[in-house]
Amino acid sequence: MTITVSHIARWKQEGRSIAVLTAWDYLSAQIIDAAGIDVVLVGDSLAMTVLGYDTTVPLTLDEIIHHAKAVRRGLSQAMMVVDLPFMSYQVSIEQALTNAGRLVKETGAQAVKLEGGYPEMVATVARLTQLGIPVMGHVGLTPQSVNQFGGFRKQGKTAESADRIVAEAQALEQAGAFSIVLEHIPTEVAERITKLLTIPTIGIGAGNSCDGQVLVTSDVLGLSDWQPPFAQPLVDLRSQAIHAVQQFCQQVRQTPPEE
Repeated sequence: MTITVSHIARWKQEGRSIAVLTAWDYLSAQIIDAAGIDVVLVGDSLAMTVLGYDTTVPLTLDEIIHHAKAVRRGLSQAMMVVDLPFMSYQVSIEQALTNAGRLVKETGAQAVKLEGGYPEMVATVARLTQLGIPVMGHVGLTPQSVNQFGGFRKQGKTAESADRIVAEAQALEQAGAFSIVLEHIPTEVAERITKLLTIPTIGIGAGNSCDGQVLVTSDVLGLSDWQPPFAQPLVDLRSQAIHAVQQFCQQVRQTPPEE
């Protein structure tokens, strides 16, 4: 069974939680798909975890297309959503249509994700969905706005900012988004949004009241040299991998070349 938007919508109504993880290549996609993940996000977080940038801002559309094509080849059942990188959709609705179209056509993505819920972005989401491109929204901490926020800081901590995030989420639902990521916001704000919306909310650092949860796979596996406070590794593969490579180096150095 290939998971689709209709499955995601039904699971919200059934109260069935939705599991989402990121992938960045064929191997990572194969592993999490075999484990039974529901949705694979080719997120712009790969700018930091895979390409070594300090933020997600430098990632290009061509770069994420390259990675998404590899991820697609590693999936057999999970739904694939691909991020639109910074400045690949904000200039105009026409730009967003062109670049979202490229993602769908060239990578086999079943949906795209974009950040923000301000009026211009709501109009973009409405146009994309009208033309048959499913959209996952993203509010709260939107990493592409890191320079405006002054860092990866928790959002929605005041009544005014919480109300704004709630309004953005509602507007995105009305525009046709099939689900919304709620990132790094207070649990009570995420719970409020989840109860108000008829579409699924996917939380990351937003508590357990959301309809699903998403994390960066390298954080879950303990591959990253640093994890955000809301991501607790389930295994320490980084240390295990370093130890394995050390053993290999030792074996090689202790074995003299054959004459």
